[in-house]
Amino acid sequence: MARLGDICIQITDGSHNPPMGVEQSNYLMLSSKNIDDDYITLNDPRYLSQEDFEAENRRTNIKPNDLLITIVGTIGRVAIVPNSLTEFCVQRSVAVLKPKPEIVYNRFLMHYLQSMRPYLEQESRGVAQKGIYLKQLSNLSIILPPLDEQRKIAAVLDKVSDLIAKRRQQLDKLDEMVKSRFIELFGDTPDNEKQTMADICKIITDGTHQPPKFTSTGVPFLFVSNIVTNEIHYDAEKFISEKTYAELTKRTPIAIGDILLSTVGSYGHPAIVKSDKPFCFQRHIAYLKPNADMVNSEYLRSAILSADVQRQIDERVKGIAQKTLNISEIRKLRLPVPPVDQQEQFAVFVAQTDKSKYRQEKCIGFFQCLEKSIRQEWL
Repeated sequence: MARLGDICIQITDGSHNPPMGVEQSNYLMLSSKNIDDDYITLNDPRYLSQEDFEAENRRTNIKPNDLLITIVGTIGRVAIVPNSLTEFCVQRSVAVLKPKPEIVYNRFLMHYLQSMRPYLEQESRGVAQKGIYLKQLSNLSIILPPLDEQRKIAAVLDKVSDLIAKRRQQLDKLDEMVKSRFIELFGDTPDNEKQTMADICKIITDGTHQPPKFTSTGVPFLFVSNIVTNEIHYDAEKFISEKTYAELTKRTPIAIGDILLSTVGSYGHPAIVKSDKPFCFQRHIAYLKPNADMVNSEYLRSAILSADVQRQIDERVKGIAQKTLNISEIRKLRLPVPPVDQQEQFAVFVAQTDKSKYRQEKCIGFFQCLEKSIRQEWL
């Protein structure tokens, strides 16, 4: 057993006062949104001048094979800096770890820290945005087998992680196939033939604006995080009573075929209500009740996910710190509304694709259980 601080040459966080960015350069400033497990994305980075980069990087001095771990907001995602990525620094939402190579194998440490995510989330502090302090990181206890055994454990976990990644790639391809089919069938509709969301929905509103009285058990109360995968997940952390549920659903009479749409933060994610399981939701989720005589729910979900409607959503969001899609703007969204029989044919194609997605998701679930059991046994 060893302290993380004792097996690392350095543990630092990123910039607390990021400098003003420039329009384009070779120098990047990344944040926690760019860090995924064993992967660093370059989506929407901040560009820095060479002078600002050099000033920021003096303290962290990030090099290939260092570890990056998210410590603010989404906590515990860990990735290794690849040889191909240089000349970047990070904001304070990311910590930089420099493992001592003679003591710890960096890929073993990456997997170990990923397995500690539930603990790190539990130990995080803060109100508006939770985080982990560097001192907490440094004091983490790490079980440290010999280096050759660390490499063997990491190799097995790498293989399982690779299998999960390949299955997720298949899911992404299936989603792209649905989007391509939508464009092929409905993408050439002239703008003057499109209809607004207000034309095809009986109700467009949002969830309750007043936080209800929560209970330890009861009817699930959903947040944006429950629908960001474009499906509804009922694994809620908060619940309401049957009485509160009855009061809240007077305004949002939830039924199978209705659509929820995220509107704050991670906005633009639609999910269809496919079960009669009772639930309620917060105001950061919009509620759409399609007119079944005009629009098929699965068609409407795919239309919202289409590049054209997503572009309209991006143009209509307001705010800087927390971007918001207002209900009034949702009503103005325009989309093609072909005859219902054509929509239903498209929905059949989506249903067939969903069967393939379900098989891939089952495989991912199996491999994730395997990964978890290996970590519990070895880490």
